Amino acid sequence: MNEKELGNIEKVLDKGYIEVVDVLGDDLTPVNAARVSFGGRSDNFTDKDRRLSKYLIKHKHFSPFRHQHVMMIIKAPEFVMRQWYKHVVGIETTSDHPTKDHAWNEISGRYVEYTDFYMPKNFRAQSDDNKQASDGIVEDQNEAEKLWRESQDNSISAYDKMIGMGMAKEQARSILPLTVYTQVWWTASFQSIMNFIELRDEATAQVEIQEYARALKKIMLKIFPETTKLWQEVYWDTPE
Repeated sequence: MNEKELGNIEKVLDKGYIEVVDVLGDDLTPVNAARVSFGGRSDNFTDKDRRLSKYLIKHKHFSPFRHQHVMMIIKAPEFVMRQWYKHVVGIETTSDHPTKDHAWNEISGRYVEYTDFYMPKNFRAQSDDNKQASDGIVEDQNEAEKLWRESQDNSISAYDKMIGMGMAKEQARSILPLTVYTQVWWTASFQSIMNFIELRDEATAQVEIQEYARALKKIMLKIFPETTKLWQEVYWDTPE
């Protein structure tokens, strides 16, 4: 990976982002990890390496892809992080290939005051045939925005007043809406990140987390271009 990719920031939503902090490995890492059984090693990524990498992906020999890791900072609304964290827990407990290859640390409202809140570009309508999805937009966008802002501003105002009167942050934060932006450090393996993208860059996922999955896909195509393209070729329907 080129050093310039470290610190690369993909902006998401109105105030969110994904920032690359550190990277372990490159496209050669999984194929060399797989070749250790035979004492082999490659110094340059060739067509032979590409075929081996694709074979490993296609036949679900995933352990070599756990040697590639990305450390990142993510800023996202709380409701997005709640969905994201399912992948930290889920791959350890319910995946067909469970593994502990995550690290997750989140900013704490016990120590800091929250200042940023999510405001959508538009307000979506409820889908008629999918209870958990949206479809189109509500007719009265102005009224929807007014209600959203009033509700959010009331919570923020009350929070600020509570902090001002000396109330403990750990208690005052309880009234904040799920639109509050939070921040985490997430370190995960290539396999885990691909699992996240596959499940969240998908039509039935919530729109906001889809945007984070697409931003993360762009990052992975820069960091591990060959491996990501091969994974995409094997498992994803619409390669970019």
